[in-house]
Formats: sequence, structure tokens, C-alpha cells
Amino acid sequence: MPEPTAAPGVGAGRGTRPVALVLALSLGVTTLSLLQSLVVPALGRIEEQLGVSPSAAGWVLTANLLAAAVLTPVLGRLGDLRGARPVILGILVAVALGTLLIVLTESLPLLLVGRILQGASYGLFPLSISVLRRELPEARLSVAMSVVSSTLAVGGVAGLVATGLLTGDGGDYRHAFWLGLGITLLALVLTAWLLPRRPASARGRIDWWGALVLGMGLVLLLLPLSQGPTWGWVSPGTIGCGIGAVAVLAGWVVLQRRTAEPLVRPAMLTDRRTVVPNVAGVMSGIALFASFLAVLQYVQADPAVTGYGFDASVLEAAVVYLLPGGVVGILLAPFAGRVVGRVGGLPTLTAGAVFGVAGFGLLAGARGEPWLVIVAGLLTQVSVTVAYAALPALVVDAVREDETGVANAVNSIARSVGQALGSTLAVTLIAGSLDPATGLPRALAFTLVALIGAGASVVVVLVALIGLRSDRRGSPHRRHDPLAEVEEATAGAGEWSPVSGVR
Repeated sequence: MPEPTAAPGVGAGRGTRPVALVLALSLGVTTLSLLQSLVVPALGRIEEQLGVSPSAAGWVLTANLLAAAVLTPVLGRLGDLRGARPVILGILVAVALGTLLIVLTESLPLLLVGRILQGASYGLFPLSISVLRRELPEARLSVAMSVVSSTLAVGGVAGLVATGLLTGDGGDYRHAFWLGLGITLLALVLTAWLLPRRPASARGRIDWWGALVLGMGLVLLLLPLSQGPTWGWVSPGTIGCGIGAVAVLAGWVVLQRRTAEPLVRPAMLTDRRTVVPNVAGVMSGIALFASFLAVLQYVQADPAVTGYGFDASVLEAAVVYLLPGGVVGILLAPFAGRVVGRVGGLPTLTAGAVFGVAGFGLLAGARGEPWLVIVAGLLTQVSVTVAYAALPALVVDAVREDETGVANAVNSIARSVGQALGSTLAVTLIAGSLDPATGLPRALAFTLVALIGAGASVVVVLVALIGLRSDRRGSPHRRHDPLAEVEEATAGAGEWSPVSGVR
């Protein structure tokens, strides 16, 4: 296909076919969320087929998460410096090789190697946002970012449904990964065909020392979050990792301040315009996994034994109780993007979080009928979809174009930390409330998990309102674009920002 050429900048590639480009990038990001979620319900089958303990099988999740934490900021910065197209293609090749290794191996160590390679997929989202910012005109950007971002939540539901279909009734866990491999290869072909070649948006070099220290700090942070239930929350390993994470990450900030070309500008981390979406990203990640895990386990409980639940199969739990939210998310994403473009990211984020408060409140206090749980799942899915539509717009609005990749990588890490924290809190509460008589969780555990999700949604509302209040006091979001700054200097202050929605 002939490659369009254009000068760099927002919307530079107006010759690009927007719908096809968004489709290709959405499929790539779907690969990320699909491979992340399909392994969760398959852990039991992995234990049985490979003959390993539950704690050993848990490393299938942990290895992927740790690899993502180390690789995502480096890949985001690499895309800024070398161009997004070659980095995205390289990621998809690595993910395809890792997935192929998983479906061919019967060894846990090789399975973990495959999951580490799959961890590179977390870099697809920030790089996709960089491509959209560069290729699409302003009028299309909010909707496009919303559609691509929504696949993070929708793909998670698809992974759960696919695992239920392909591994139910004792099926091989590898069947679900065959599906992941097919989608990865399709994304690779579409990306190679549709993604235009552009010069890099930034110049300089990668701060490898900064990347190494940041990776160490994130590993120390995420390791106890994922392994805390196994190690024990007051064990020396858990406490030692927590102390080490604080020390290493503090040292990383000092290192970045003393580096001429840092991996992440320290000012970016403390700027209110990026703090708001990053805090909201952590909370949205908590809400997403709290909802998934609470609903899946609750509806599968046998009411004759536990006094709650609907005795649903894994497949029924995914299709009946989670899939409707995924479908609504797909339909809602373009509309949410238009809302972001019209009223701004912060008002949209606030409204979405209110849906989350309502959904988790319903799940906590009124879950006695299947339709109530379905409605609660719809509301929480709408909340996450709207949040994921608003977050990249807020990040893009806060940073220069040459920092788009690494800034969205930081936001991706924030969401990943939230997902790990939400998963850990849900698992800990459910496992810690077992009834001695039945060996199954008490109903109170699901109430507490729902309240955690509601609390996370309330925090999103609060940080968004704080951001709006600060904007109205005269510190509006400004996109760091040289042309926009020249126009503002000549036209005067008071311009309306299409992303923040503030004058």
C-alpha cells in the first residue's frame, strides 16, 4: 500500500485511512487485554496438566506482570525516539513467538518464558496512542483514542469468555492461547499493512540506567502484590520488597533529576495534569479486577451449600454475567470519545466513576437475583470503559508530542498496578473468609470486595473533581504543541481545550 507522507505533528497524516488505522491498533491492544485475562480462569487447568502447585502456577500471572512493568516505559520511550511503527511490529513479533512457545511447551519454565515475552504487549497501548495523536486530525482524535482504549476492558471480557468456551469441561488450557496466537498474527499483518512510516517524534537517547532502576523498583513493588497471599503479608520477603521498592523508586527519582535526557521527566510525574489520570488509572484498575473476580466467583457458588450464588459454570459466568458489559463497552466507546471531545476528559471521567459507585453499591447490597448482578456488571463495565476513554485524552493533553509514548506508558503502569492490587485484595478477602464447615467463602467477602470497588470509584470522582476545581482556578490543561502555543500567544488566553473542557 502506498505510504502517505506528511510533516510531523498532530493530525499530520491526514492521508491515512482513519477507520482502518483504528481497527489495526484496536486489534493489537485487544491482544494485550486478551492474553492478560484468558490465563486467569485457566490457572486451575495449568496446575493439573503440568502437575504444579497453585503457588507455582501463580507465577504465570506474576512473570507477565513483572515483564510488563520493566518493558512498558522503555518501549514507550523507544517509540518516541525510533518511531512507533517498528517498535509496534517488534512487540507483536515477540508476543507471537511467546504465545507459540506456550502452546507448544509442556514445561512450566518455558511457559514462564512465553509469558515474559507476552509482557511486551503492554507497550502496544501507549504506542497506539502516539500513532493516533500523530496521524489523526484533532476532530477525530478523542473518538479514536476512546475506541482503542476501550479494548483494554472489552478484550479482558473476551479473554474470560474464550477461556470458558475453549477450556470448559476439562479442555486443554493451550486452546485459549491458540486463539490468542491467531489474533496476534492478524494484528501483525494489519499493522504492517496499515501503519504508515513516519520519522521519530523525539530526538535523543534512551536512559538505560533510568530504565533499569525503574524496572527494579517496579518489580519490588509488584512482586509482593502478586505473591503476598502466598508469602504472607507480614513475611520478611513481603516487607523487604516493600521497603526496597520505596528506596529504589526514590533513588530513581533522584537519578532522573540528575540525568540530562531522563527516561521520564520528574516534572511529568508531579504535574497535576498527569497525576490526576495516573491516580485514576490505579483506581480504575482496582475496580476492573474487583468486578471481574467478585462476579465470577459469586455466581459460580452453589446456593444449596453456601446460601448465595447461582451455581453457574465458568462459561455461563463469563457469557451471561460479564459478556453483556463487554458488548455495551464496544457500543459505548465511540460515544464516550465524542463526550470527551465535547465536554472534556475530567467531566467524562467523573460521570463514568459515578456509574462505578452505583454498580458496586448494587453488587454490595442487592445481588440476590441474577438480573441484579448482570446490571451491576453492566454499570461497572460502563464505568471502566468511560474511564479508559478519558484517561489517554487527559495524558495527551498534558504532555508534549515527543513524550506521548512514555507518558501513556506511565499511565499504563498505573493501571497495571491497580489491576494487581485489585486482584490481590479480592483474592485475599475471599480466601480469608472461608467457612470451616463448607471450605467456601462467606457472603461477607463479596460485600467487602464490592465496597473496595465502590471506594476506588469514589476516589476517581474525587481526583477528577479536584482537577476540575484546579482548572477553574486558572490552571487549565494545555497541550504542549508549538503551533498551539503560537496561536495562543497571538489570539490571547481563554481558549477552550477540547480535552479538559475548561476555559
